[in-house]
Amino acid sequence: MSSLKVREAEADFNVPGAGKPCKTWYKVYGTLPHPHNPPLVVLHGGPGSTHEYLDILSELTRLFDVPVIVYDQLGNGRSTHLPEKNGDVDFWTVQLFVDELHNLLNHLNIHDNYNVLGQSWGGMLASEFATRQPKGLGKLVIADSPASMALWVKAANELRKELPKEVQDALNKHEAADTTTDPEYIAATNEFYKRHLCRLDPMPQSLLDGLAWMEKDPTVYSTMNGPNEFYITGSLRTWSVIDRLHNIQATTLLINGRYDEAQDMVVEPFFQRIPKVRWVQFADSAHVPQLEETERFMQVVWAFLRG
Repeated sequence: MSSLKVREAEADFNVPGAGKPCKTWYKVYGTLPHPHNPPLVVLHGGPGSTHEYLDILSELTRLFDVPVIVYDQLGNGRSTHLPEKNGDVDFWTVQLFVDELHNLLNHLNIHDNYNVLGQSWGGMLASEFATRQPKGLGKLVIADSPASMALWVKAANELRKELPKEVQDALNKHEAADTTTDPEYIAATNEFYKRHLCRLDPMPQSLLDGLAWMEKDPTVYSTMNGPNEFYITGSLRTWSVIDRLHNIQATTLLINGRYDEAQDMVVEPFFQRIPKVRWVQFADSAHVPQLEETERFMQVVWAFLRG
C-alpha cells in the first residue's frame, strides 16, 4: 500500500456516575468497512496507559490491508480524564472498560464482525470481554497478559530476585516505607523495566510516551494497579479470569516474550483452559514484542488472523 488512510475521532460514552460527558478518542488505520478483512481492535495496557506504543500495529494495515483501530481508554490520553475519581475503586472497574469497548464497537458499526488484540492489561480486558461471548468477535489475541494477578505477582517476585542486591534493597526499603515516589525507588524500578518491560536501548519513544501519560495522570493506574508493574496495591490485585476461560469461544493466539513480566506461569492458564488456542513466544523480547521484534510479530499475527 502506497499511502495509509488514517482517521481520528471521538465516540460519546455515557458513563453513569462520571458527573460529566465522556468521550473515547480513537484512530482508524485503513478502510471501514473493509470488503474482506475484519477490523482489528487494539486494547492498550496499564490500566491507564495510552495507545501510542501500539500504533506500530498499523504495519498490519500497511503490509496486509487489515483495518486497525487503536483508542485511548477512558481516563487518560486524548479521552476524557477524571482525576476527581482517583482512588474510587467502585468507579474504575473492569466492567467500565468492557462497556467502553462495546460502546466503541457500536459507534463504529463493526459489532457484527471484528477481531481483538489486547496487550498486557489490554489482554486481561480482552479475556474478560471474550468470556461473555460477545456478538461478532472472530479471533482473539492475548499478548503479554496474566490470567491472574496472583500469578503476575508471583512471577514478578521471582524476577526481582534476579536483580542486583542493591536494586532489590532499594525496592524493598521504599515499599516498606511507602515512599514509592522517591527517586531511588524510581531508579530501581527502571532497572526492572530494562530487563522485563523492554530490552531495547534506548526505549522507543512510543513506549516512553505511554509512561509519560501515566505519570501526568496516574488516576487509573494508581487506583487499579499501583505504583508500578510489580508492586500491585490497587483494586486488580485479586483479579483472576482463570475459572471463566473455558467460556471463550473465539480462536485465540497467546503471545509472550522470553524475558516478559508475563512469564510462562502467568500465561499458561490461558493455554490450558481456552478451548481453541495456540501460543507463540518471542525469544528476544520482554513485554513489548511488537516493538522488540516487530517484523516477526506482524507475520505471526497476520498468519493467525488470515488462517
